[in-house]
Amino acid sequence: MPKVPLYNMNGTQVGEIELSDEVFGIEPNQAAMHQVVKMQLANHRVGTAATKTRGEVRGGGRKPYRQKGTGRARAGSIRSPLWRKGGVVFGPQPRDYSYTLPKKIRRLALKSALSSKVKGRNMIVMDELTLEAPKTKRMVEILNALQVDRKALIVTADGDVNVYKSARNIPGIKPVRADFMSVYDILNHDKLVITKDAVAKVEEVLAR
Repeated sequence: MPKVPLYNMNGTQVGEIELSDEVFGIEPNQAAMHQVVKMQLANHRVGTAATKTRGEVRGGGRKPYRQKGTGRARAGSIRSPLWRKGGVVFGPQPRDYSYTLPKKIRRLALKSALSSKVKGRNMIVMDELTLEAPKTKRMVEILNALQVDRKALIVTADGDVNVYKSARNIPGIKPVRADFMSVYDILNHDKLVITKDAVAKVEEVLAR
């Protein structure tokens, strides 16, 4: 079982915590993480890009000039794609980019992302993270004490409102609940700051 230091909010090590081998100690599967990150990014796409075809462009109801005798090319509508202000050929249309992957791959990718943070010593476990009131200054002090000076993902067990409001305005910091944690978020942040309760919750779900 991998062991990592356990810190308090003052940045002092108060012990160690054993992590589950099944969740935090596996060999990271790069292919699974790539597939899941690609899926999550695709699912975030809005897909509202649209262009008008010749049937949707305003105007062009009648034939602009007679078929023969003008010396010009044949034309049936002034909204042909060949004409200025005409319709667009094969342009983008609203579509749904989302898709899903098997549950086993998604679970493997999440375990791989967590294990990669442990292997790279970029996971910081705290005994607790509670604030009496929303205070960004206090959250900055806590992160400085933990020597978090880059992008960090803060994971709590139940989504403490005070923690969320205190951390959301800090550049590079993203607070999330343990059950909302994604592979993309973990890999997109340099540090993973997680509470002891959140670790237990993650292990409970993923170690099955």
